[in-house]
Amino acid sequence: MNLNSLKPAEGSVKHSKRVGRGTGSGKGGTSTRGNKGAKARSGYHQKVGFEGGQMPLYRRVPKFGFRNLNRVEYVGINLDTLEELSTAKSITEFTLDVLKDNGLVSGNKLVKILGRGEINKSIKVSAHSFSSSAKKAIEEKGGSAIVID
Repeated sequence: MNLNSLKPAEGSVKHSKRVGRGTGSGKGGTSTRGNKGAKARSGYHQKVGFEGGQMPLYRRVPKFGFRNLNRVEYVGINLDTLEELSTAKSITEFTLDVLKDNGLVSGNKLVKILGRGEINKSIKVSAHSFSSSAKKAIEEKGGSAIVID
């Protein structure tokens, strides 16, 4: 083995032409950047959404309405859903874990119990929020509505 016979491992080197090394290299002169303009200069950076001076899409599209950044989103679960689940699987205590295990809630979402439907037995429900009708219906049957913080 001699120094003049050393070669890099197969596939380890990608051959690319070096630019800006004189006209004889084939990529000298403008260094493949074309002639003049901002893109030919060093340090060029285009703003996100820039469309060459044309009005950008995010400014052309009409905007309307209001989005409250502080809005709290709840997953609503109705009393009739809890009633079906309690009769099918004979559950009397509904916690977040029970709701997740039965596919009613996913992830770390906040849960609100809503008042649609009727409940026929005493159940214990733990959730982040309750509608007034749901809380009233649960407590009328001797159950308890526990608010989680």
